Amino acid sequence: MTATIPVAVPRKGRPLEAVLERLAARMDATEVADEICSTLRYEKAITKGTQTPEHGVYDRLAEYSDLSDPTRPEYTLLRDDREGNPRRVVFDSLTLEDGDLRLQLIGREEPFRALRTHEFALGFDSADLVLEEVVELRPEPVSTINDINARIDPRDTDVRVVTGLGDTVHHTLLGRPDVGEEFTREFLGGYEGPLCISPRYERLVRAVLGTDVLEGIEFKYPTSGREEEADIADVGLGVYLTVTGSTAREHGLRVGERLFPSETVLMENTPEADRDAVRDVKALFAEAEFETELRV
Repeated sequence: MTATIPVAVPRKGRPLEAVLERLAARMDATEVADEICSTLRYEKAITKGTQTPEHGVYDRLAEYSDLSDPTRPEYTLLRDDREGNPRRVVFDSLTLEDGDLRLQLIGREEPFRALRTHEFALGFDSADLVLEEVVELRPEPVSTINDINARIDPRDTDVRVVTGLGDTVHHTLLGRPDVGEEFTREFLGGYEGPLCISPRYERLVRAVLGTDVLEGIEFKYPTSGREEEADIADVGLGVYLTVTGSTAREHGLRVGERLFPSETVLMENTPEADRDAVRDVKALFAEAEFETELRV
């Protein structure tokens, strides 16, 4: 009998879409991957108030899921913290087969932590979360995905990064022209003053800048409820996720050095991953053609 390999994935958002896109390219899963992405984008739009549904959330959940067909995706409800939206439809599970390989994607709020507790051998999450949770803070910065494993204390966790999926946006240094000409790590080495960052990324920023650079720097946090680029413009210098930097430029900011790639990564719990079937699943995502594959 073909073994089923469970893989922890996020319940929504860019990392889940990156996993589905890679599987669509590797397995006969394009239709179901597109369906899941479309459904979750629609549900996100409802949550944000840009779509008005014709049916209630429980009716939509029943419409999306077909428990009698194991090849169909399943969804569940997640409590949303937005006022007036106490429930949101999110991904729950999907089983895919390809020859002798049987893969079950299982939605988790925190896939990385599910691997840490040995619930799964494999899982996907944002590289950001690995930095925020377990990467050691040192004087030198973490600059690439390849730096991560060397900064994980083996006494702290058995989880390691296998490869990235290339769905990259960057934590980028942004600043007003009157603060500096070029915003780089070298510039920060001589800078003293405020640096605007999201509070949920404080440990990540400490990791990607290095503790030496942070001497004389005071973190400031957005409080206005506006776009974070607007708060960075008020402070003068900051770190924020960017793709093109167009919004930053609209706020009069210069786009500086890309400090770290925010990318979906495949992770393994190394004691749990020493099985042929698990290695077959890893091969779907970590073949040599992918430049982000880690060699450790």
